[in-house]
This record gives sequence, C-alpha cells and structure tokens, in this order.
Amino acid sequence: MMMNNLKKRLLYILILFITGYIFAQQSEQQYEDPIPELQREMTIIDSIYQYDLNPHTANYASEAQILGNIYEGLFSYDPITLEPQPAIAESYTVSRDRLRWVFTIRKDAKFSNGQAITANEIRDSWIRLIDPALEAPFASLIDCIAGVRDYRMGQGSADNIGINVRPNGTLAVTLTEPAEQLPRILCHHAFAVIPKEDDVYSGAYTLAMHDNGNIQLIKNNEYWDAKNTHIPSILIIQSDDLQENTFLFNTGAVQWVTGGANAQQILDTDAVQLAAQFATEYLFFRADRFPWDRSDFRNALITAVPWDRLRSNALVPAQTFIYPLTGYPAGPGFIQYDIDDAKLQLQSAKRVAGIPEDEQLELVYAIPDGEYVQKQAEILRQAWEELGIKVSIVKTPANRYFQSVTAGWKADLFNYTWIGDYADPTAFLELFRSNSTLNESKWVNKEYDQLLAQAARISSNTQRMELLSQAEQILLDAGIILPISHPVSLNFISPHEIGGWYTNALDIHPLKYLYFKKQNIEIPNLVYTRTTR
Repeated sequence: MMMNNLKKRLLYILILFITGYIFAQQSEQQYEDPIPELQREMTIIDSIYQYDLNPHTANYASEAQILGNIYEGLFSYDPITLEPQPAIAESYTVSRDRLRWVFTIRKDAKFSNGQAITANEIRDSWIRLIDPALEAPFASLIDCIAGVRDYRMGQGSADNIGINVRPNGTLAVTLTEPAEQLPRILCHHAFAVIPKEDDVYSGAYTLAMHDNGNIQLIKNNEYWDAKNTHIPSILIIQSDDLQENTFLFNTGAVQWVTGGANAQQILDTDAVQLAAQFATEYLFFRADRFPWDRSDFRNALITAVPWDRLRSNALVPAQTFIYPLTGYPAGPGFIQYDIDDAKLQLQSAKRVAGIPEDEQLELVYAIPDGEYVQKQAEILRQAWEELGIKVSIVKTPANRYFQSVTAGWKADLFNYTWIGDYADPTAFLELFRSNSTLNESKWVNKEYDQLLAQAARISSNTQRMELLSQAEQILLDAGIILPISHPVSLNFISPHEIGGWYTNALDIHPLKYLYFKKQNIEIPNLVYTRTTR
C-alpha cells in the first residue's frame, strides 16, 4: 500500500529531532482486562488527506487503517505479530496438494444491519473486486485462484473462477498453484466482505460520519466479536498543525497522533512510538517509453546517481528493494557512483540504439509537491545533466499524485513509497509481475515471472526465499528501480493510557483491541514556575 506523501514528508522532518533514547524506551505493553467504566470515545489525529473509503480501490496506508476496521474478511491481523487470525472464517482446511482450500464461515457472522454473512456474500464481494471494469489495484494478488487472472483481464467467465459455495455453506477455493501466503493476503481490506448496500459494514466498527475529512466510527454491535471490542466510538480528525497537535496530545484531548506532532515537546516520552516499517521508498522508471524502456540506458543513469547524497536524509538507507527479512538472502544493491563509467555506458547504449552521440536525451521526472522530494529531484537532475540528459521535473499536489501515476501520467520516472501488505517478499515483488494490477512500471520480464511462479510451488521456505531473492536481483539488474530508504513509522500514543496498541512492521493497528486503561503515571504540569530569593 502507498504511504501518504504528505505524511511521509512530515515523518522525515520529525525524525530529524528524535534522539536515540526513544529506541531504548520502547516498552512492551501488558494486556489487562479492560474496565468497562473507563471506555469512552477515543480521538485520533491523522494528516490531511482526501480518503478513498472504497475498500476495492483504496491504496493508502491511512485508508487501510480505517477500512480494516469497518470491513472484515476471512482473516484479520494479529496486532503484534501481524500473523493472520481467523475472522469471518472460523476454520479452514487445505488439501494435500495445497491447491484446494475450504473455509468454514462463522455462524454468528453478521453485517451491521443484522443480515447473516455467508459464503455467497464473500464470493460476490471477490467477484466484484476482480471485475475487469473496476481495475482494482489489489485484484491480482489472488491470481493464484483458478480463473481469476483470465476474468480480470477480460478473457474469461465468472463461472470458471475457482471460488465456489458448497451445499453445506462452506467456501471452496481452487488454486492454480500453491500459495502459502494466501491467509496473509486475505487480511487485506480489499478481500473483506463488502455488501452491495451502502452504509452496511462487516467489521468491528461502522462509519457513522465522514465530513470534511473527519471521520467517526461507532462500535458495530452486530459484529461477531463485539463483546471483545471495547471502545464505543472513535473520532478521527485531520490536521497538519504540529504545534496544535502536540498541545492537544499533551493536554489529553487527543489519545493518538499518527505522525504529525513535535516529538521533542511530547511530555510523556513513552508515548513516542518509533518503529521500522516493512516498506521502501524508491523511484521507478516507466518501461514503455523509448529510450528508458531499455535497461542499458536506465543503468547508465543509475551509475551516475550520487547515492550518499540521495540518501542523506534517510534514517534507514535502502540499497535493495525489499526490507531485510529473517531467512531472506539479500543480494548486492546500489551503492557505487562512477560518473565516468556512466558516460561510457550511455555512449554505448546510444550506439546500440542508433542514436547519434551528440543527440540530447530528455527525461520527464514526476514528483509530488513538497520540499523533501524536490531536493531529491534536484540532486538527480544535476547528476544526470553531467551526462547530457535534459531532466524536466513536473510536480502535482501530493493528495492527487498517486491518482496521476495510475492514470498513466506521461512521465519516465516516478517517486513512490510502498508498504508491504503482508510480511513476505511477494508483497513487493508483485509490483513488477507482468500481469499484476500493481505494475505501474509496465516492465515485463519472463524470467522474473517464472521465478515467482516457481517459488509459489516450493514448500521449503529456504528454497522459496532463494528463488524470490533471485527474482529481486533480476529486477535490480534491469535498472527499473532506484531504492532510497526504508521508512519508519512514528506514532504518539501513551501505553499508560491506551492498551492493545503495539508497534509492528506494517503500522497497522486493529482498533478492536484498543481500550482505555487506568493510568498510573504522573505527567509534568504544562506550566511550571519556580521563584528564588
């Protein structure tokens, strides 16, 4: 999922003020039985952004935080480990060949209007998601299901899709190849149960108000696990005023700020929650416009990138695409800068392509409006002008940037930040699979696709990770992407006041687990004076 660009810029600004003691003060929350009398409305501040609350088309992390709570699917995220937890699926079985999955639906699963949630509603919701007319961004994540790829590409019938409701009410799913990561994928809001009716929800909360960017969520009493959903209502307000947000948090008017506050002025230092994310900030080439559709031209530019300068503001610099995972063998990344070699590479590329050596090439670089990405763009413009490349930097408002990218904006290079939707390398590699709905680069490589398909059929995790690492190396060698950093998440929420909140790699926090605690901490006075004689 995309990180909100405005939130990303605020995050980088704030990180510059955060010192090492914050990491040392990350504390483990201890769960305790919530006290019903303490539960009340919780207020959250989010950055200003125009939400898309259609779970089939939404693509930003801030939207995922909301949608994952008003809609639910077969699985949901564990708040600590992010491992898939049974949700609307009470249980499931997998055949010996791992190609047939059967899900048993909870008898007490209901929509917010009291209507029972059955396997039919789940199937209908998934069919609407993969409708070729919708072009939903995450539809291709279930291409492993028989018939899905053909149908969403307009080449097949819905009748041939391997999603069937059995007479006993179970949901049977037939795969074309094993997919060990399927439960993780199905945690995503795109695969939740979405009814045809408006203002009807399947999650722990319902959407009571969405006005001028502000949102109110109300507990869904028809939810199957309503008794373990503690906070009755949640108000989400939008603000980029760091000083005001800090004041509201310090005075207790707001319980959670998702990035936009001044960390140095937070009185309860335990409330500053900083964590590494399973995410990557990078640039990518659009591989369908000459000459940048050719790897030799792209790699010439990459050789001329002053990586140290480009990553100078990165808290966690990224040399490769995928954030290091346990057991995943990362290959060599981008660290070397050699302008003379870059010039020779470009000369050779021109000669092979039949372009006169003195002909000036042009590159259009699209960025969201903002100082952080503007500085990056200027670094690259200066570097590539040494190669004789004319670089045109075009900007669009941050809140419309992603829509411009997906609409096929006529540019050669784009700024992007991606947060993995589940803790597996395929959450990133799917972005460059040839038939993926997430492939904005239009890059196609048969060997890359074959490695992903081969990895899906491997039961050994070690061998699977090795194949995925090989696929990533093909992507890097092709010069399609320029990795810059692995972002971190920054939240302000007090572990002394709020329970059930944990830092995690996706920065996803299911609201059903949150609860108000009896506080046992003293916060210093906002104003303190002392007189001396």
